[in-house]
Parts: sequence; C-alpha cells; structure tokens
Amino acid sequence: MYVEDFEAFYEQALGLFKARPIETRYSIKFRNSEGKLVLKVTDDRTCLKYKTDQQADLKKLERITSIFLPLMACGDLPAEGASGPEAGQQQQQQQPASGVQAGSTSKKARRRG
Repeated sequence: MYVEDFEAFYEQALGLFKARPIETRYSIKFRNSEGKLVLKVTDDRTCLKYKTDQQADLKKLERITSIFLPLMACGDLPAEGASGPEAGQQQQQQQPASGVQAGSTSKKARRRG
C-alpha cells in the first residue's frame, strides 16, 4: 500500500518495525526509467511504500535510513548526539593508544622463552 504523506509513512514504518523487528525489512529502489524513488518497509504481512520523484525528498530518505540502519543492525538507536564524524573521533580517542593489552606478550617474547 502506497502512503502519500511521508510523516505518516515514517510513523507507520517505525510502528511496524517495533511490532515485529526480526521479520521487518527496509529497502530502497530507484526506478531510473520513471525517475522515482521507492521506499518499502515490510514484514510479509504488511507492506508500506512511499514513492517520490522530488529531489527535495532525499533529506527524508536520509532521515529514515539513519533511523532504520542502526535499528536493524544492533536493535537500538545510537545515543543522542553520538552520530556523525565527531562520534567516530570520540570513540577512537577512548580506545587505548597501543594495541598491546595488559597481560599479553609479543611473539618475540614468547619465542625466547
């Protein structure tokens, strides 16, 4: 079923995912011959589609994709403010500077004795 309003599609898609997270799939298709972008969320019982041919709607695509990818990958949304390039830099700074952990020995030390 095609949903005309993006906000209605967004809310229904999130509701569908929350109801059946394991079975729900999200797909994006661009029909070059028609110049249309189709977003689809389905759980094999309910199929929601949103179709657009407006370039301005790409921000909407980015918005819903930035929600669905973390939900489907790890089952939870990232922490507020922990998205974008700054989050990756903060995570790298929190990791130890050297690759050697406490209690580990190098290959040379193991060979010698």
